[in-house]
Amino acid sequence: MAPSPPKTGPFPEEPGILEFLRICDGFYPPDAVNAPIEQQRAWYDALCARFDRALPQGLTFQDGMLFAPIRRYRPGDIRTGTVLLYLHGGGFVVGSLQSHHAICAEIADFAGAELVSVDYRLAPEHVWPAQTDDCFAVLKQLLGQGKKVVVIGDSAGGNLAAGLALRARDEGLAGITGQVLIYPALGGDLVSGSYTEMAEAPGLTTADVAYYRAILKAPADEPVAHPLLSADLSGLPPTYVTVAHFDPLRDDGRMYAERLRTAGADVTFREEPQMVHAWLRARHMSDGAREGFQALCQAVRRFATSSRAE
Repeated sequence: MAPSPPKTGPFPEEPGILEFLRICDGFYPPDAVNAPIEQQRAWYDALCARFDRALPQGLTFQDGMLFAPIRRYRPGDIRTGTVLLYLHGGGFVVGSLQSHHAICAEIADFAGAELVSVDYRLAPEHVWPAQTDDCFAVLKQLLGQGKKVVVIGDSAGGNLAAGLALRARDEGLAGITGQVLIYPALGGDLVSGSYTEMAEAPGLTTADVAYYRAILKAPADEPVAHPLLSADLSGLPPTYVTVAHFDPLRDDGRMYAERLRTAGADVTFREEPQMVHAWLRARHMSDGAREGFQALCQAVRRFATSSRAE
């Protein structure tokens, strides 16, 4: 049954994204965070499988270990030696190499670059900093091999990607040629701006964001876990930030982009006016999601083939 727009509160109008929400509600209940962890993961896996796609022609992939479990994607036509490092979303609780399989394959194919996806440890079995440590260990090995890297992440993965860029800068590691943050969770205050305006947005609520923060158990004053708390955003790589209008996390990305720009970074910010959280999965059924995905793929390709990457 299709979801009925709430009598009060935000709701998009684009038919494609409404159909996407209808399908999502059939697999992943709006109150999923109240269920046991294993049930949440089962629901999420089923939802991801529903939106699975055939991989681009000529692209191959292989699972392996690079400190953490990873999956490497190699397009049939590789046009750059830069590696894309993808960190999946899922609130640090759900998600895996498989959950973002087709998304990673399509980004790699569009950019003509090898992509490495990380199967970092999940909460609540593993609390912070296990997730950032796993991803940073993979990043350091890639950089240690002389690779240039573009870090990419959606939602919780966007948080991890931003944190990795901060950690790499602070440890003097060179080689990140760009960061792509897709509706990232960056540590906003939960009580103002989009956290209030979009508190009951479809797909993700402010209460859900609070739940995921609580289960991760990251220190409240830790900038790597909450990049908006960072006192210094200078020296960070070129950045592309895309957010969904109907998303409590919207202003996290907006404020981070503004602060990066003030600090002198090369920043592109894009707000998708009819999108909801997790719109990447709607890229083949929603015009807005299709356009947003095309734009972020172009940003990835630009960072992977820029003069900094060569």
